[in-house]
Amino acid sequence: MKVAILYIGIGRYVKFFEDFYSSCEKFFLENVEKTYFFFTDKKISAEENVHVIYQRDLGWPGNTLYRFKMFLEHRSELEKFDYIFFFNGNTLFLQSVTEDEIIPTEDEAHLVALSWINIYTDNLKFPYERNQNSLACIPLSSGKYYFQGGLNGGRQSEYIKLLETCFDNIEKDAQNGVIACSHDESHLNKYLLGKNVRVLGPEYGRPEEWLYPEKPKIIFRDKKKHLGRAFMRHLKKKTLFDKLILQISRLFK
Repeated sequence: MKVAILYIGIGRYVKFFEDFYSSCEKFFLENVEKTYFFFTDKKISAEENVHVIYQRDLGWPGNTLYRFKMFLEHRSELEKFDYIFFFNGNTLFLQSVTEDEIIPTEDEAHLVALSWINIYTDNLKFPYERNQNSLACIPLSSGKYYFQGGLNGGRQSEYIKLLETCFDNIEKDAQNGVIACSHDESHLNKYLLGKNVRVLGPEYGRPEEWLYPEKPKIIFRDKKKHLGRAFMRHLKKKTLFDKLILQISRLFK
């Protein structure tokens, strides 16, 4: 089995890669051949199984909204693998993750996704996109899970279909001056709506600063702690402005 791992480390996020790589090599599918596709705007040296791909900084939310496009530009290379997995830039493995846990079956639509910690009492409160002008819109009372964008994957052919559909819908939204509320995550949830995917619980993606679950297998590292509070405040201030500029630029293309 050959596995491709997709990873984006643009700007300051590049500092997470070394720990991600070493922990992934140690704990994720330990006896499986893994090849990393590392999208970054930095010049770095890497191990032989890491393909460093230059990716221009698209700002916020471009770096996350257009991740599907970034990956599809390397479709011919990705089609050589059996499975493809995407991991957030701040991912860190703490315990072994085996094939039995992570590889989705045919009954599970050959796709796997990470569900968010269930802090909602019903799906009416899920943070889905509700704007009917967006192709990511999910009607009220629909949906069983809310999937976060930090970990997803599956068999190569099925995962590439996911990339294609989500990117196509994002482009059509942009042409209409629409950006989904949670960007790529909103489109991911729409694509997975009603599909029987392998659902991973919070032990496969617990925020570092949280206390539950007590013994996670994977954490998402605290960005404020590792990148700096001032930097994260700066990104937050830029969010609304950058989204507005992206909408305006698309309208005039």
